[in-house]
Amino acid sequence: MGEIIEILKEKKLKATPQRLAILNILNGHTHPTIEEIYEEIKKIFPSISLATIYKNINTLKDVDLITELNPGGKLKYDINLKPHFHGVCKNCGKIIDFYDEDLIKECKKTIEKKIDKEVFDLNISVSILCEDCAKA
Repeated sequence: MGEIIEILKEKKLKATPQRLAILNILNGHTHPTIEEIYEEIKKIFPSISLATIYKNINTLKDVDLITELNPGGKLKYDINLKPHFHGVCKNCGKIIDFYDEDLIKECKKTIEKKIDKEVFDLNISVSILCEDCAKA
């Protein structure tokens, strides 16, 4: 929780209970939809509106604290505490996080060299078969 509060401060955002709740849900690495986030937060804040969730999600996206993913046409969200890639199962749409700092740095450098521009954020998704689908 402390790390999230510090990052919000760095981004010059207030650590509101709603924002903290959204980020804690996203920190669970489940890549929820906005409806799933809403259902989870309503357990803590029963009177919260879906509009408040959308507003906070958009604010957090604007400062690159969360990423919006679109596997199979359904928007899902992820927290950006540590750079990582996303593996998206081509059968079921499950999203798996892959952490490899060296590979991310290498990709960033290669892209910067190719386009002759600085890359500030790298959001790469690769198509995979998850373990469950590979067994089927």
